[in-house]
Amino acid sequence: MAAEMLSAAGAQVHIYDAMPSAGRKFLLAGLGGLNLTHAEPFETFITRFGTRSSACGAWLKDSDAAAIRAWVKGLGLDTFVGSSQRVFPTDMKAAPLLRAWLHRLRHPTHGQPVTFHMRHRWHGALKRDVNTEGDAPTFTLQFDSPQGPQTVQADAVLLALGGGSWAKVGSDGAWQPWLRNLGLNVSPLRPSNCGFDVQGPNGANGTTGWSSHLSSQFAGAPLKSVVLSFTDSHGRSFSRRGEFVVTSTGIEGSLVYAVSAWLRDEIERHGHATLHLNLKPDFTPERVQAEVAHPRGARSLSSHLKSRLNLTPLHMALLHEVLSKEALHDPYLLAVAIQHLPITLAAPRPLDEAISSAGGVRLEDLNSDLMVKSLPGLFVAGEMLDWEAPTGGYLLSACLASGRLAGLGAAKQMLGEATLGKSALGQL
Repeated sequence: MAAEMLSAAGAQVHIYDAMPSAGRKFLLAGLGGLNLTHAEPFETFITRFGTRSSACGAWLKDSDAAAIRAWVKGLGLDTFVGSSQRVFPTDMKAAPLLRAWLHRLRHPTHGQPVTFHMRHRWHGALKRDVNTEGDAPTFTLQFDSPQGPQTVQADAVLLALGGGSWAKVGSDGAWQPWLRNLGLNVSPLRPSNCGFDVQGPNGANGTTGWSSHLSSQFAGAPLKSVVLSFTDSHGRSFSRRGEFVVTSTGIEGSLVYAVSAWLRDEIERHGHATLHLNLKPDFTPERVQAEVAHPRGARSLSSHLKSRLNLTPLHMALLHEVLSKEALHDPYLLAVAIQHLPITLAAPRPLDEAISSAGGVRLEDLNSDLMVKSLPGLFVAGEMLDWEAPTGGYLLSACLASGRLAGLGAAKQMLGEATLGKSALGQL
């Protein structure tokens, strides 16, 4: 996106990418359907970025859902708004959009073609040269390439090196010490939109994971139409209905991702976080209590609860995981647990498994064009910046918006604001 802005402004743009082909994480994002953005009202949309709502809102004010849909339309593809207000390409796929985008970058109707240099890996070597005649500074960078070491000079440099999740597609977070060496303030990368390991069986301290029974019998099973509630130590409360998946060691999935930042932060503060599940949210507490207390005769407890409340074997396994034998056979305690089942989490899953990452280059080190204040001409964009958002189109929208903003900023830095016509400003 940054290259598109610069190309349209008339700059000569070169993209250096360590991977053999471009857009690998973009393609990964489209495996389950490319969720480009979200069609909810803009005032609600920007609240999804938490403590960075103000900053990300400034990026997104000219790159909202309507603008992104228009940009996709300009690439020759259509979009639709799903029932959850998420926006997708009509065919749900990332590859056709990426192909059309790369073609337009290489063969633009207006502006300069973008040149791609694949398998060029930067290791942090960057020098800013200022001559004594007052000319604009130039940057010198060094890359490892298939042809050996290469030295490149540029009037402006834009870094979009990704976060720290899914290293196999190139976003390995290796740049953190390099940018710290350049004097930038970099917050440690942490998993975001991630799964979690539960505390060991029966609250065993120091261990993680389910019991062997639940892990072996139900890993990969979805838990549908439940309400997940969580209140952190700051008094912030979350409660939402949805579904997630039980893993061999814990939980993951859309409902968990929606509150993962709060859960992660709570674990960092206190070593654990406890959420609660309502397994039967359509039932009143009084009805659950009555159904549990109904005489069951010779039937087993699981058969009784299947008959009266339609509890599944997974529901029963979770109840057995949390409750003592005595509590399972206490109608009052069992009824309460069915609608307020505590699940204690011990740790987020590793960063490389996360959908995205939090942390990165602190926004306070950058100006409103995402240029490094201490190194004019150096811009930073995308997931390597210190922000995070839930899934639902928010991540990709803000990445596109930050690329657009930094690209326009780099064009202004090199070419002057007067050179930016409507062709550049109107791309997205």
